[in-house]
Amino acid sequence: MKNKFKYGEASLIDFTKAINEYGWIVYENALDETFVDEINEDLIRAYEVRRQVQVKNGISINMEGTLHHLIDSEGFGLKFLGQMFCDQEMKQFLKGNYVVNAFGGVMNAKGNTPYVQNIHRDIRSFMGDVKLMVQMMVLLDDFTEENGATYMLTGSHKVDEKPDPEAFYAKADRAVAKKGSIILFDSNLWHAAGTNTTDKLRRVLTLSFTRPFLKQQLDYPRSLGYDFGESLSEELRQVLGYKSRVPANLQEYYQPVHKRMYQPDQG
Repeated sequence: MKNKFKYGEASLIDFTKAINEYGWIVYENALDETFVDEINEDLIRAYEVRRQVQVKNGISINMEGTLHHLIDSEGFGLKFLGQMFCDQEMKQFLKGNYVVNAFGGVMNAKGNTPYVQNIHRDIRSFMGDVKLMVQMMVLLDDFTEENGATYMLTGSHKVDEKPDPEAFYAKADRAVAKKGSIILFDSNLWHAAGTNTTDKLRRVLTLSFTRPFLKQQLDYPRSLGYDFGESLSEELRQVLGYKSRVPANLQEYYQPVHKRMYQPDQG
């Protein structure tokens, strides 16, 4: 199966062939070790904040080790997005500009049974050849079969029906790859996190990117602040959704083109 490349060495033709045929592609050596260590360090703080809210709101069961919406003004999220990893590949897949729909992570530990271990796909409705969303996994540890490397049912992005568990686990490939790798996959692909049988964490970032007209899982521009967005690069404003906002009143709606909250190149 030819779906593994060194980051920066695969062409868009290689990407298109792999994502169409297999539904997923691996880019090795995408992040340097220093940046990965920085992210892992910050995940500790981020998880403590999110776990407190999960427990307080009574949704802690099957959420162990999961983190959601890792974008704030101080953490690693903006730094990661600002590096525009796989930008051309995602523009190719989504046929134009895109925004981050969700930015989360998983710290898979021995004994945990988070919901991501269920067989699932990351888009609710099967869209066939219409591409609305693409997934990104950023490996923060080596992925091995022992520590829960994700099961990927190669080619299943072309199938609407959820696979039978016995058939899924018999046929699925494992996303075995090195720390610092990035995996892109079609959001229609059926997959499931594996079980970690080791004594060490298996950490990963999980991101969704969509065409700009789809709702983000969190309103990142409003969360970060509209004024804060003025300090960001045009590329980062695009990815965060600052160029595809929804007006809340007539004053925001009736604006010259260059000031409109929803810009004309957003699909």
